[in-house]
Amino acid sequence: MSVSGIQGHPLEVTVVGGTRLKDTEWISRQDPYVCVEYGGNKFRTRTCTDGGKNPTFQEKFVFTLIEGLREMTVAVWNSNTLTYDDFIGSGKIHLHKVLSQGFDDATWSLQTNTGRYAGEVRLIMHYANAKRAATGYANSAPRYGAPVPQAHGAYYSQPPTAYPGSFPYPPPAYPPPPPAAYPPAPYPAPSAYYPPQPYPSPPQASAYYPPGPFPGIYPPHY
Repeated sequence: MSVSGIQGHPLEVTVVGGTRLKDTEWISRQDPYVCVEYGGNKFRTRTCTDGGKNPTFQEKFVFTLIEGLREMTVAVWNSNTLTYDDFIGSGKIHLHKVLSQGFDDATWSLQTNTGRYAGEVRLIMHYANAKRAATGYANSAPRYGAPVPQAHGAYYSQPPTAYPGSFPYPPPAYPPPPPAAYPPAPYPAPSAYYPPQPYPSPPQASAYYPPGPFPGIYPPHY
């Protein structure tokens, strides 16, 4: 899971101690100290005098997180009085777990400049804003299986199961229609305007066309 929104938030880093560190002294016990660097910010623990291979520090530092930067560097040195300090080993510290879960207690391996094993260093890291982000995401959505509230529940109530037999108010009586201002005029009898017409007599035989046969025009057939 990708972690974002870490810019400017504090990250607490406690350097607990080292185990099985490479010994850079031949006669006396070495005096180790640890340097932790993140985004250009560098912190140094106190020197554990005569710490040897298993020094103890128990020192806490607070870094300001940078968006996109997910690792820091740790290096262990042996403090010398008359000569330069001896380099014991270094390693990369990954921040994905602490940024996503808020806590990380782990031991990280160290290597020499030639890539050989140089011991281990234990760090306890704490990121408080990881829990706040997880709580905010959890509250933004309902739990799985939880009933989803309906929008109409706050506005509409359950309808009644039975209706009363009578209405609380009697229905209003409708008044009779008002009388007409002018009485309707009677329709006249049909005979007053349209007298009945006599039917014509059946046609008679025309006087201009005598009934046949017609002599002289169409001789009779034998």
